[in-house]
Amino acid sequence: MTVGLICAIPQELAHLQNKLDGATSISAAQAVFVQGTLDGHRVVLVGSGMGKVNAAVVATLLLDKFGCRAVVFSGVAGGLDPELSIGDVVIADTVVQYDSGIIEGERLSVYQPGHVRFFNPTEELGYAVSSELLARVRLRLNGIALPAFPRSAGGQDRPPRIAYGAVLTSDAYLHCATTRERLHREMGGLAVEMEGGAVAQTCAAFGVPWLVIRALSDLAGRDPDVDFTVFSEQVAAVSADIVRSILGDL
Repeated sequence: MTVGLICAIPQELAHLQNKLDGATSISAAQAVFVQGTLDGHRVVLVGSGMGKVNAAVVATLLLDKFGCRAVVFSGVAGGLDPELSIGDVVIADTVVQYDSGIIEGERLSVYQPGHVRFFNPTEELGYAVSSELLARVRLRLNGIALPAFPRSAGGQDRPPRIAYGAVLTSDAYLHCATTRERLHREMGGLAVEMEGGAVAQTCAAFGVPWLVIRALSDLAGRDPDVDFTVFSEQVAAVSADIVRSILGDL
């Protein structure tokens, strides 16, 4: 069966599409789905564009039209954890849509999408990765040899670290150091992005496993125009390498 691979922007997509064998494409919902073989594994690769709606549309088509057995969203993200650097990789164990909830007392109280406490209430917050899948991924990546990420590309002249934890999703691009610090402190987020929560919610509706892999292109809220433009292409190559390493475990 086929694995669905989603990337948000062309810089992310190119690193995987250039390695695809026997590629054929089909267009649907203003997206181009490229079928082929990646390192011996059948995949469908698609660029979603930015944001939760775009990501949910292509994830739905991957599951309904192409029958994918698993879906991976890979690419770049903003870092929330000050211990992580540009080029480091965050693999979500949970994703939370932090722009969904109840506004009260002049502040948003985050709540599970599609729920509020007085209508269809739930104790759940976020979507968790399959524990079995995450265990396989951890085992596969344990001790993986990644090339050092140079300072010229924003790194620390060391191999990227791989961290597992919460990834936070919102349709708003985060450019506020105070909010970055609060999201890390209050929600434990390691990275922030604009698509993963929607992919997870869609896959949960279909009962299909998913994974979000994000390499950090900047520290969210600090010089995003500069960091993202300069470093996103190099950083996207890191997440693409991780995806290729784990295809057989999906």
